[in-house]
Amino acid sequence: MAGEATIRKDDARYPGLISGANTRWVGAPEYVRLVSSAAEVAEAVQDAVDQGLKVTVRSGGHCDENFTTSTDVQVVINLAGLNAVYYDEERRAFAVEPGAMLGHVYETLYRGWGVTIPGGTCPTVGAGGHIVGGGYGALSRLHGLTVDYLYAVEIVVVDENGRCRTVVATSEPDDPHRELWWAHTGAGGGNFGVITTYWLRSPDSASAEPADQLPAAPAEVLVSDIAWSWSDLTEESFTRLVRNFSAWHEANSAPDSPWTGLYSQLKTQHKAAGMFRMSTQIDASVPDAQGRLDRFLAAVNEGTGVDYSVNDRSVLPWFYVVREWFGFVEPSLPRWKAKSAYMRKAMPADQLAALYRQLTRDDYDNPFSMVALVSYGGRINTVDPEATAVAQRDSVLKLLYVTLWTDKTEDDRHDRWIRECYADVYAASGGVPSSNAVTDGCFINYADADVADPALNDSGVPWHELYFKNNYSRLQAVKERWDPRGEFSHALSIRPTPERLG
Repeated sequence: MAGEATIRKDDARYPGLISGANTRWVGAPEYVRLVSSAAEVAEAVQDAVDQGLKVTVRSGGHCDENFTTSTDVQVVINLAGLNAVYYDEERRAFAVEPGAMLGHVYETLYRGWGVTIPGGTCPTVGAGGHIVGGGYGALSRLHGLTVDYLYAVEIVVVDENGRCRTVVATSEPDDPHRELWWAHTGAGGGNFGVITTYWLRSPDSASAEPADQLPAAPAEVLVSDIAWSWSDLTEESFTRLVRNFSAWHEANSAPDSPWTGLYSQLKTQHKAAGMFRMSTQIDASVPDAQGRLDRFLAAVNEGTGVDYSVNDRSVLPWFYVVREWFGFVEPSLPRWKAKSAYMRKAMPADQLAALYRQLTRDDYDNPFSMVALVSYGGRINTVDPEATAVAQRDSVLKLLYVTLWTDKTEDDRHDRWIRECYADVYAASGGVPSSNAVTDGCFINYADADVADPALNDSGVPWHELYFKNNYSRLQAVKERWDPRGEFSHALSIRPTPERLG
């Protein structure tokens, strides 16, 4: 099995296994190891450590940066074969292996038990990196983050003598490995070892029934997809539209708000696209769901003086939506660059002006460049900032900056635009969304290595403060305890303390 599962450069499968969904990042490892069990993971890690080879892991392959393809990576452990989803009676929790795609997770949980997790809206994302980075999606305002349901994690670690072992860490207060569990509730992938299984269940569940361990999936959802034409918009009307969207979320994102069941993405594309869209979902079973959607749409469009066109407005089975509805999925282009921001309040005037300026530039014309404002808050904000590694627990929006393209000769042009856009929007806080009254840092699952590059981040705000705030020192302690040799690292991985480095 080991020989058959080791893919080297002379194997016809090698080119298809050395890059992920973002094809601008192509690695050149000595080999790729395909695994399908925790025992095979442990063997693969031990082999790499014994040979002194730099090892990394890939599950779904949707990483925004080159964490699995950088020039120092010599071995890639591909976890696609670990894709089981099942109920574990002993732990009274649902087990999800890291190679399982979110679409497969949703389907298995729904078909088997009618439950779900509040995860992402892209069905091809792997559970491995998604969960450990925090994980959020269309049901998070109503149910919280995915990691708020993480009960335990199984992980292959390497001790100070270079020996591998498999450890299970749980959220139980008396678990001696509890800090290792805690670090997997938002630190991002590639930090402490190789995750081989997650166990998920509602933290307040006392039932022995599987169907009571996770939130029930909605029966049906009311979805809406509308668009505004750039030709109808002025700076004033565009600014009013985005301000309305962000102000609505500031006013309606408290944990006890009757609007927590509504999730929306306002995807402000560059004017070269000719238009931009807003997709919305609300549980169709809530009283007057159609009226609620009408009131939301009216609030967003109020005072703009322009009309929107309706691409879709339907009541659909929730299971169909998570598999087939493409309102929340970005264009499928092979190269991209992303950045992020948490928003505690509505976008202020200077940020709105910068956003308009960057989306209407005449010297840049990529229709697949956008800044997406995404619903956040609600039950997410009922959790203490130190209870999980996700420290941002009072935001109402999450922003995704992304530009997508095909031609590799244009990488620099697109990188330049998104960097300039980001720096312009956050000019008042040093070019990054530092923690202040309005913004609260960045989301590790929208990884952006720029913020760790002194040549690109001269704000004085360290990259780890943007991502982890005051939780970083605690994550460093976990790193020193469980990866003392630094076997697992990348551009945004948890670093040892300065004392350890010395």
